[in-house]
Amino acid sequence: QVQLVESGGGLVQAGGSLRLSCAASGRTYNMAWFRQAPGKEREFVAAIRWSTGGTYYADSVKGRFTISRDNAKNTVYLQMNSLKPEDTAVYYCAASRGPYSGSLSTGPSYGYWGQGTQVTVSS
Repeated sequence: QVQLVESGGGLVQAGGSLRLSCAASGRTYNMAWFRQAPGKEREFVAAIRWSTGGTYYADSVKGRFTISRDNAKNTVYLQMNSLKPEDTAVYYCAASRGPYSGSLSTGPSYGYWGQGTQVTVSS
């Protein structure tokens, strides 16, 4: 039912900023961003809980990344500042199938995934 389309990825130098967008079609609840670097497992980046608006971040991005949602546009954003080379990865948008109240930092919490957008940070 739900389709997620990410955009906004690109190449940026260390210290720069990017803003990722995730446009959703259909009803969405909790939403999150994950990323996967070459040779590494997919890891949690940030999430926003539909019921409360509460946001959650991985320690590696806390203070640098901000997740937000425009309910009218049904779009989630990830503002990434002070980017580091280790932020280089494919970034995926995810959405839960319902108002899950548990942990939002694991992949199984989400039933819908976007195609991913590449973020490359040069040193």
